[in-house]
Amino acid sequence: MALILLSFFIVFLLPPTNAQGDRPSPGYYPSSRVASLGFNQGFRTLWGPQNQRIEQGSLTIWLDRSSGSGFKSLNRYRSGYFGAAVKLQPGYTAGVITSFYLSNNEDYPGYHDEIDIEFLGTTTDKPYTLQTNVYMRGSGDGNIVGREMKFHLWFDPTKDFHNYAILWSPNEIIFFVDDVPIRRYPRKSDATFPLRPMWVYGSIWDASSWATEEGKYKADYQYQPFVGRYNNFKLGGCTTNGDATCRSISASPAGPSGLSSQQYAAMAWVQRNYKVYDYCADPSRDHTHTPEC
Repeated sequence: MALILLSFFIVFLLPPTNAQGDRPSPGYYPSSRVASLGFNQGFRTLWGPQNQRIEQGSLTIWLDRSSGSGFKSLNRYRSGYFGAAVKLQPGYTAGVITSFYLSNNEDYPGYHDEIDIEFLGTTTDKPYTLQTNVYMRGSGDGNIVGREMKFHLWFDPTKDFHNYAILWSPNEIIFFVDDVPIRRYPRKSDATFPLRPMWVYGSIWDASSWATEEGKYKADYQYQPFVGRYNNFKLGGCTTNGDATCRSISASPAGPSGLSSQQYAAMAWVQRNYKVYDYCADPSRDHTHTPEC
């Protein structure tokens, strides 16, 4: 009898497995409200042009011993929905960061804001980690107060392109993967929320000192080049030199902020099954610096 009850618990009560088919529908698809762009329609090369290739609106960037590569939006934004489809490199990619993010570092060097989607490279036997991060007035010199939340994914991001997006409004930041919200960061105070205009960036670079298991595994250039592929760019934002009445698209049908009950359920599923780190739950962190926790 005990064995039967245990089997019932395992089959019916435990969270779903990593099967992609288990993913619940979010019921709403904000990406469908933003037109797709080719790379040259919304971005330009920022650095490492020799490690960058543009073909039919798609972008390939790579890291080798000589350099990585990065790109930047043509416009600066004060809010919006920003996304791209990304396909990652399989195999050994430890130490390598492939990213898509918002930042105003060029406007406020040493005192900038940032909203990150970063793919942390890995060893051949472990999955990629998707790191989301939000910080304000950070220096990047070790004094930064990060707000990291990390996830594994319910699919292999090296097999095909998947859509990753950041929705940044005056009220909240929401991270999406294939239109499924994986994290919502609400504005609880001006001190804990980025409000200054930002550009949209992407890059691939060597972050061996911290990217993979806190720097345990480094970039190994016998596996070079490390490649990141991007297409289906989305820039549905309010530019700083645009119409002052511009408003960002909503993350959901629920209204100007927040998510629908179906979206919250999808996000809960992701966080229950695939979240692997939450800065608010880290007992080693000094939470006086993160009062939103």
